[in-house]
Amino acid sequence: MRLSGKVALVTGAGRGIGRAIAVALAAEGAAVTVNDLHAGSAQETAALILEAQGRAIVAAADIADLSTHASLISTGVDILVNNAGIEFREPFLESRPETWDQTFAINLKAPFFLAQAAARRMISARTAGTILNIASVHDSVALRDRSIYAITKGGVRMMTRALAFELAAHGITVNAISPGAILTGMNRDALADPAYRQSVLNKIPLGRIGSVNDIAGAAVFLVSPEAAYITGATLYVDGGMLVQ
Repeated sequence: MRLSGKVALVTGAGRGIGRAIAVALAAEGAAVTVNDLHAGSAQETAALILEAQGRAIVAAADIADLSTHASLISTGVDILVNNAGIEFREPFLESRPETWDQTFAINLKAPFFLAQAAARRMISARTAGTILNIASVHDSVALRDRSIYAITKGGVRMMTRALAFELAAHGITVNAISPGAILTGMNRDALADPAYRQSVLNKIPLGRIGSVNDIAGAAVFLVSPEAAYITGATLYVDGGMLVQ
């Protein structure tokens, strides 16, 4: 197994993409710290891992509270996956400072400082660790009524490059995945509408909505030894959406 002996922390792992990544990392031998704001959701993910004979512990915490970061990495960390994120549907002309603050706190500030805490731990342990950030195709393409979300994801893309540049000297790689249209709990209801679903499919050359496992497979690769010479990169897992 490619990740045997590694300890991974996955934020927002209680559902969707985060859950799929946590399960996939465990299947490759990593011991996974399953973080989520909701303890019940994190426990469900951990149960899936344990049922498959993997190793997992639950760490329910709000990553926007920076004081929780030390405890999240207290058992060690070789792999950090910054997946947790939020979005609000709010037209630009109606956007509020509170929405800006909350979105930036979770989507950008928290992963930046959690990466800092993890990198310090990796350096002190002399570990050639890896950090993976989950961005979005909207780090490059504007999103109507969710401009603040798109701005934070653009920030995640540059954060990835900036951290990769500074941490390379310590043997730590930093990369990102930018998912396209992936079926999750956040968009399941919207994609159930045939007209909307078709409008999305019309933008995807491969002609299908992605699954969370499409992202998980890419994540396993980017944190594995096979990707040891890749850093500062953003991998677009979008069915070709951005080629048009």
